[in-house]
Amino acid sequence: MDQKDVKNKDPLVLFMPSGRRGRFKKGTHLLEAARQLGVYVESVCGGRGICGRCQIEIQEGNFAKHGIVSANSHISEFGAKEIRYAEKRDLKAGRRLSCSAMIEGDLVVDVPQDVQVNAQIVRKAADTRLIARNPAIQMCYVEVEEPDMHKPLGDLDRLKQALEHDWGFTDIIVDQHILPRVQKILRAGNWTVTAAIHRDMVTARPSLIALYPGLKNEAYGIACDIGSTTIALHLSSLLSGLTIASAGTSNPQIRFGEDLMSRVSYVMMNPDGCEAMTKAVRNALNDLISEVCTESGVDPLDILDTVFVGNPIMHHLFLGIDPTELGGAPFALAVSGAVHSWASDLHLALNPGTRVYMLPCIAGHVGADAAAATLSEGPHRQDEMMLLVDIGTNAEIVLGNQQRVVAASSPTGPAFEGAEISCGQRAAPGAIERVRIDPLTLEPRFRIIGTEPWSDEAGFADLSAATGVTGVCGSGIIEVIAEMYLAGIITEDGVIDGAMAARTNRIVRQGRTYSYVLREGENPLTITQTDVRAIQLAKAALYAGIKLLMDKLQIDHVDRIGLAGAFGSFIDPKYAMVLGLVPDCELEKVKAVGNAAGTGARMALLNRDYRREIEQTVTAIEKIETALEPKFQEHFVYAMALPNKVDQFPNLNKVVTLPARSAPTDSSGGAGPVRRRREGRRPRG
Repeated sequence: MDQKDVKNKDPLVLFMPSGRRGRFKKGTHLLEAARQLGVYVESVCGGRGICGRCQIEIQEGNFAKHGIVSANSHISEFGAKEIRYAEKRDLKAGRRLSCSAMIEGDLVVDVPQDVQVNAQIVRKAADTRLIARNPAIQMCYVEVEEPDMHKPLGDLDRLKQALEHDWGFTDIIVDQHILPRVQKILRAGNWTVTAAIHRDMVTARPSLIALYPGLKNEAYGIACDIGSTTIALHLSSLLSGLTIASAGTSNPQIRFGEDLMSRVSYVMMNPDGCEAMTKAVRNALNDLISEVCTESGVDPLDILDTVFVGNPIMHHLFLGIDPTELGGAPFALAVSGAVHSWASDLHLALNPGTRVYMLPCIAGHVGADAAAATLSEGPHRQDEMMLLVDIGTNAEIVLGNQQRVVAASSPTGPAFEGAEISCGQRAAPGAIERVRIDPLTLEPRFRIIGTEPWSDEAGFADLSAATGVTGVCGSGIIEVIAEMYLAGIITEDGVIDGAMAARTNRIVRQGRTYSYVLREGENPLTITQTDVRAIQLAKAALYAGIKLLMDKLQIDHVDRIGLAGAFGSFIDPKYAMVLGLVPDCELEKVKAVGNAAGTGARMALLNRDYRREIEQTVTAIEKIETALEPKFQEHFVYAMALPNKVDQFPNLNKVVTLPARSAPTDSSGGAGPVRRRREGRRPRG
């Protein structure tokens, strides 16, 4: 090749350890290059240069095997984002932020394992609930009259006659993909076939969506919860109702932005952003479908019905709808009602006739997943006042009983999932998930995911050696801050008390504030004042949203609380209440309800009556937009305190000795500085 042509080529970039490579124009950010190649580089802040999760290292040298000469001079100089991050946080020598660093020449890029954080554990298995079966798919075996020269009726028409005679189906719509194959199928089955009839609504015309020779006595369906962080998919028998296999994975859209608003921003800033994220999630779904089919020995062509749920932005991106309008007031949905579609139109590798049903969304930031959780837990069926909370980057809240139900979302951000926390990480082997602090010695002990013994018990060191102690996941963050409060390390207003340094060397000064050393040693883990404040802001946003709903219903307490979602399933209710995440309630009536959205999706898959129930329920739910409620700020300020500046917790006090609380002294409740949000704007997450 001519040397001039080689020089004119775009730089070649190789990512390790994945080995993925591609050519990119000079000036392309490395984070964007990684996204285009499908290389997972975590970006909690969506490329704003404040999270530091997108760190990479440039390998220097002549990599003859790959035909690359890589050097630090082939990358842009330190930018403003990196300089600012290095000043406020620790950026190790040789590390760069891929959201800031731009390609200037051929590169070999290493994504450090300590930055990636261990592969996430997806905790969204299906529950064992028995669900009454009334699916939208009916398998109908018929014997079709053979052709006769004296009766010129076509083969398909005689099949329709048989279905009407034996099963009572009239005026059947036949899917186009069946027409070219109907004669071969009839003859292959020696004039006996099994027809898959789809009829979602009883009043709708039945559709012939699949046809099998002979007797086909099984059909399958998929129920899937598309979360912003994780995707959980369940394969169920439509005939028995049993869950055959389940699988989960991280949502690949994370590489475009950790929180929902970051993904909306990505769409707004990139013309092909919506298409890229839609393709990413559909590819992930196809991988999960392949996984459950391989595990169970099921042919994907035998999957005939699917139900999907997700928050409004996941809902829109899965359907290929631009979510930009959801990024600002009035947070308009493109479609709020139930969606009926075809799997083939959504590029899912299933039978050409497979149907897709998506539950309705409740409001612009309360999606089909919240509707599914409502269907699962049924506050609208109860006499008691039930609070249902799905805690994520955008908490969805439903409150009510059979008389009245209200709903809202609250922008908690990603702090509860480990983001914005200096030692935070996702739930993965090696992550601290449980914490206890001795109130006398202030010494901690903890337990990590993947290891049963606590850190002060025999065998911990040996068993934890395989994973190490890598960080603190969401449930651990809740517990460590609640325990710090109960031990007196943190004041009611969320300030780490520097006077405690006289009692323990675990309280250390950091500039003008103090931190608590949770783990000493080679990989120290420290809870900083900034970490505490991030959790305060997140929990205050959630609690304020709950209080708004309580105001609307004119109640001062709730009778029952359900903590939904993968994160909610692993929160200890006691610590959630100590922190002030949820209002006071009898602890035995605060339950983790698991992946309620996934259960609701399974209910809608296996019983079409549940589809009608949630469609009707959603129209009756009153939607509250927290960003427009004048009392939100007042509730928010009071909720900054632990557990709350004004609300009482008598039920919690029966089981936990809370520190003495101070009376509010000013309009801010003594909760520290809080930035006010502008009207009509919604914070990230």
